[in-house]
Amino acid sequence: MAVKIVPKEEMLDAIGTKFEPGEWIEVTQDRINVFADCTEDHQFIHIDEEAAKNTPFGGTIAHGFLTLSLLSKLIEGNGVIPENIVMGLNYGFDKVRFLAPVKSGKRVRANSEIADIVRKDENRFLIKQIVSVEIEGEETPALVAEWLSMVIAG
Repeated sequence: MAVKIVPKEEMLDAIGTKFEPGEWIEVTQDRINVFADCTEDHQFIHIDEEAAKNTPFGGTIAHGFLTLSLLSKLIEGNGVIPENIVMGLNYGFDKVRFLAPVKSGKRVRANSEIADIVRKDENRFLIKQIVSVEIEGEETPALVAEWLSMVIAG
C-alpha cells in the first residue's frame, strides 16, 4: 500500500486504518554483526555462532534494538499524511515489548495500524501506530510497539 495523502481536515478519519503487511526482510548474520559493531554490543549470543549453538536459541539472534531499528524500513510505504507535508519526525514510543528472538537468517515483516491521531495545532499531527514485527514461520511476534510520529504540514 502506498502512503495515503489526505487534506488536513481528514487526518483524524484515518484512526483505525490497518495496513497490509510490509515486505519481508532477511536478518542476516552480516547485518547482526554490523549492528553489533555500530552499537558496540558484542554479546556472544549475537555474534559468536559456535558459542550461541549451546544456548536455548540454538544459534545467534538479532539484537532487539536491531529489530526495532528496522521499523522505518518495515513500514515504509504505510501511512496517512496531510497534504502539503513539510516533514515527519520520529517522536518516540509509548510502549515497546520484545516478545521473541529473531534468529540469524530469519525473515521479518511488519503489520501496522493507526491507533490514534491527535491534532496538536493547525499544522501538526501526532500519530500513534501499533506495529507488530512478524517472524516468518513463527507464531509469536518479535516485537510489538506503540510508535509515535509527528507530521507537520505547510
